Amino acid sequence: MTDTGPEPALPHVHRGKVRDLYDAGHGRLLMVASDRLSAFDVVMAEPIPDKGRVLTATSAFWFDHLPAPNHVVSTDVGDFPDGARDAGLAGRSMLVRRCAMVPVECVVRGYLAGSGWKEYQACGSVCGVRLPADLREADRLPAPIFTPTTKAPVGVHDEGMRFDDVVAMIGGDRAEEVRALSLEVYRTAAVHAERRGILLADTKFELGLLDDRLVLADEVLTPDSSRFWPTAQWQPGRPQPSFDKQFVRDWLDSPEAGWDRHRPGAQPPELPEWVVERTRALYVEAYERITGDRWPHAGGR
Repeated sequence: MTDTGPEPALPHVHRGKVRDLYDAGHGRLLMVASDRLSAFDVVMAEPIPDKGRVLTATSAFWFDHLPAPNHVVSTDVGDFPDGARDAGLAGRSMLVRRCAMVPVECVVRGYLAGSGWKEYQACGSVCGVRLPADLREADRLPAPIFTPTTKAPVGVHDEGMRFDDVVAMIGGDRAEEVRALSLEVYRTAAVHAERRGILLADTKFELGLLDDRLVLADEVLTPDSSRFWPTAQWQPGRPQPSFDKQFVRDWLDSPEAGWDRHRPGAQPPELPEWVVERTRALYVEAYERITGDRWPHAGGR
């Protein structure tokens, strides 16, 4: 047993901050979400119970409901290849088609927060997108903006990119297509989330190519990849309460944690039990609000 549950008897392809990938044959991968939590590009020692299942179930909901193609084959263990039909993998695993991944993180922002807020304060723009003057932290932007970043290795922080950088990397036509799809999916998801009492402040998409067609891949619109704010508590001009790992980031930056994360080699502190429990509760609440289902969610696709 591991923090992803039982180990599939398949060739291991890649270990990410949160997910492990296995070769499922025939151009497919088994993607297994762990309970690991990454903050400030560091994987915490303490897992968050149920996190992998929440991420998988939330992604599966969005993959089913968004008007965009995706890479999912099945979340039903019965459809998995020999060596992976273990009940312990249910709920945290997806069988997906292997994609040629677009080499940028496709970030879309509808509100001014996080690194975008810091950059705006410094220069009045985010990733080269000029914004109106006198915006406050957590203000809604006049329209969602595409603010891509690099895909950095584990332990290295992603860096903001201008759209021209994306064009230079993947070509003008493909860059336009990537931006258009990212903005379209964000707008659709933001409308649904707001109806459920959540503001989708920003999110990060992973896009891939299947037969030269752009598809949504990896995870989509989860508390790991998105900033979710409760609509009823939204108040621009200050940081917002959220249903995502910002709660952990805030604690790690607090005097109680005592972590100088900017000091080279400084190891993160142990997450207290109450931080672990609260983080799990926030992830579960995000899932329940977005999907309208109670947790635990009966798996299968």
